[in-house]
Amino acid sequence: MATINKNLSVYDKASIPNAKKLRFGIVVSEWNAEITEGLYAGAIEALLDCGALTENIIRWNVPGSFELTFGCHKMLQTQKVDAVIAIGSVIQGETKHFDFVCSATAQGIKDLNVTHDTPVIFCVLTDNTLLQAQERSGGKHGNKGTEAAIAAIKMAMLGK
Repeated sequence: MATINKNLSVYDKASIPNAKKLRFGIVVSEWNAEITEGLYAGAIEALLDCGALTENIIRWNVPGSFELTFGCHKMLQTQKVDAVIAIGSVIQGETKHFDFVCSATAQGIKDLNVTHDTPVIFCVLTDNTLLQAQERSGGKHGNKGTEAAIAAIKMAMLGK
């Protein structure tokens, strides 16, 4: 869905299940930290706003978006969580590296979703420019971290 001239991070709290009894894992890429920290802040704010307890949120860092799949997989194996949010940012450069990282990361997260009973939410920005990433990590297009947190709550409740 295109986000031109839209901020999709506004949610109706009354329509979101209370997250007080849920545990969340968040795996954050350290690459493009300006962006991923903004996404993380949006996710945390939304989780707490919807009732999640700070002590029920686990954060792990990984070097880059490509490593998100492994980090999420280990989180699923070792932590009792109801949902995991994978946060990353890949910005187009001058080589095909962008295409390979984006594709592998998306496929990896998809694979986790079909091989585990715990949802993994894809919160990886794949933008052409730094400005586009900034606009989607707390800028004029809202915060995709917020949207990922709401998706995590809804998906966690789907299995309950």
